[in-house]
Amino acid sequence: MRAASILKAEAVEEPRNNAELLLMFLLGIDRAALLRDGNEPFPADRLADWEQLIRRKALGEPVQYMIGEQWFYGRPFAVSPAVLIPRPETELLVEAVLEAADRLWPPSSGALAGEAESGAAGAGSDRAAQQGSGREQAPTVVDVGTGSGAIAVTLASQRPRWRVSASDLSPDALAVARTNAARHEAADRMTFVQGDLLAPFIPGREQSLGSLAAPHAGLGIDVLVSNPPYIPAADLTGLQREVRDYEPHLALDGGADGLVPYRRMLEQLPLLAQVPRIVAFELGMGQPRIVADMMRRFGAWDDIRIISDYAGIERHVIATQAQPR
Repeated sequence: MRAASILKAEAVEEPRNNAELLLMFLLGIDRAALLRDGNEPFPADRLADWEQLIRRKALGEPVQYMIGEQWFYGRPFAVSPAVLIPRPETELLVEAVLEAADRLWPPSSGALAGEAESGAAGAGSDRAAQQGSGREQAPTVVDVGTGSGAIAVTLASQRPRWRVSASDLSPDALAVARTNAARHEAADRMTFVQGDLLAPFIPGREQSLGSLAAPHAGLGIDVLVSNPPYIPAADLTGLQREVRDYEPHLALDGGADGLVPYRRMLEQLPLLAQVPRIVAFELGMGQPRIVADMMRRFGAWDDIRIISDYAGIERHVIATQAQPR
């Protein structure tokens, strides 16, 4: 494929895969049709559009922004330059949260088999089941720095009985997250909160922020999950160009050492209505052990473990409190 050769010459990673994704997007076909009809003449009326797409990709623009989509945990998610592109390693964070929470709040018999397929039609009965079975059967989950909503929407889709809130400082990011929640029929079981880290959930802020904060301030959070900015500020210029030049720096810059958001959230935890029984973070290379030590000093959890990603790099920290305190 000539386009793949052009992209390779411009140092684009996975040039053939990128070219194929753009071709499928432009022609509105799937991979099976691409393989079947790959030798057919290229539509002359689409040639100019095709050349423009290849030029944009050659300059480093992420293909996910160009086609407006990235798959995560088996689902397509809308993405835009307002949000980070979901990464495969973050699926491991979702898995860890699901497993840890299922141990503390065991689903009712047969729930797991049907939850992933449940949609808006069952939302009313799900809420009734939650109210009748008590908090121990349906944790309240907050995803801080939700971006596209990949984590929050996936958790809400996998466990419809959970109460999931997605927060972000960026209103544009929250708009993308709402779109994805609606796309996956989870919007009526989620809330979306604009604010900086855990600040919107701290009791008493409704007086200073007005009535819009009231539904969230003082929320009893059982599970906190976050993939916040963790790139040290000085490292931003050395990032891969697709990330450095196109993904939002608000979602990348973690301060001088990349750990500022984690320190701030740990400082905010005692101000919440309760300390979450599960706290799960995604981090950058070399950071998990530092943050795990911070969490051990905090002293709220019985078990703190580090999870490696698909490349064997330590990537996540998950802390669990076996019994409420």
